[in-house]
Amino acid sequence: MSKDEKNKDLSRRDFLQKGFRLTAALSLGGLGIFLAKDASSEDMLWQLDPAKCVQCGRCATHCVVTPSAVKCLHVFDMCGYCDLCGGYFRPEAKQLHTGAENQLCPTGAIKRNFVEDPFFQYEIIDELCIGCGKCVAGCDAFGNGSLQLQVSHDICVNCNQCAIATNCPADAFERVPSSKKNISKGFSGGEDV
Repeated sequence: MSKDEKNKDLSRRDFLQKGFRLTAALSLGGLGIFLAKDASSEDMLWQLDPAKCVQCGRCATHCVVTPSAVKCLHVFDMCGYCDLCGGYFRPEAKQLHTGAENQLCPTGAIKRNFVEDPFFQYEIIDELCIGCGKCVAGCDAFGNGSLQLQVSHDICVNCNQCAIATNCPADAFERVPSSKKNISKGFSGGEDV
């Protein structure tokens, strides 16, 4: 093998090595950029902070979805399972039975189930809830606040400019990461309930 052929082989070898190193470096750099972008692009969702909510009723009337994507959520670990539930009964209710004339909810979206004397469990029927917040106001006034409004992400279309957030007098709406999509006040400490 002549000296020129040997130099030619070395330069081919050098060329292949440099090409491999350059390809590997570009691949690692691209992977790093992809991972960094993926970690910072978590979806952001609208959510209502129940600690700021004033139950004004605008969630029921200003949402682009009918009925509203805001629904009542029952935080069971806060509930007292009261016979006389301030979120279920109208303040002027004369009897504690499930007659429509006694219920605070205008759509009958709260189901009252007997547990044992004197305790009752209250269940929200999402399909009937319009997000008016009347039950939430009653529970806050006469109970321990276990009924809270939250955006239902199964229904919300996640508008860029939420119509409810724009009209909320308490600035209770905010963007939250999809991994922390529920905000609750009380014993659950903001965890999904």
